[in-house]
Amino acid sequence: MAYLWATLTILLLLLSQILQLFSMPANWVALGLVALWKWVYPASMDWSFVIALALAAALAEVLEFGLQAWGAGRYGATGRGNLGGIVGAVAGAILGAPFLLGLGALAGALGGAYLGCLVMEMPGRSRQEAMHAAKGAFVGKALGFTAKTAVGAVIVVLSIPRIWP
Repeated sequence: MAYLWATLTILLLLLSQILQLFSMPANWVALGLVALWKWVYPASMDWSFVIALALAAALAEVLEFGLQAWGAGRYGATGRGNLGGIVGAVAGAILGAPFLLGLGALAGALGGAYLGCLVMEMPGRSRQEAMHAAKGAFVGKALGFTAKTAVGAVIVVLSIPRIWP
């Protein structure tokens, strides 16, 4: 019976990472599955492993927003533009979610980062400078998404051997 539950849990872990495409908390879902496995099968892993995965998931969140802010700043965005990019990315993910079977959330987050930064940079800056800063928010959001997805893959790959009986 343990093989059946392990197979199901591993499958759910793998499927959880699809949530990344929809700008949903995939790493936290994976962490929840691992913690549930640890609770049901205590000998399979230490709580320190689960805590390490939680720290990795938290780091992924920091990387996602930090890289977006870094990208915007590198391209000349002000603090106001950075904030607009972050708010725009969140709003874009929410507004884009109903489209393309949910995949619109990713496009919405990227476009929202660009548009949010652009709107906040336009007052007092030339159009070219604002667009350049917005490009940085877009690039940073893409890098942040990539980093967060990579951390999710690490969480899944490290968890599988501890779950498999």
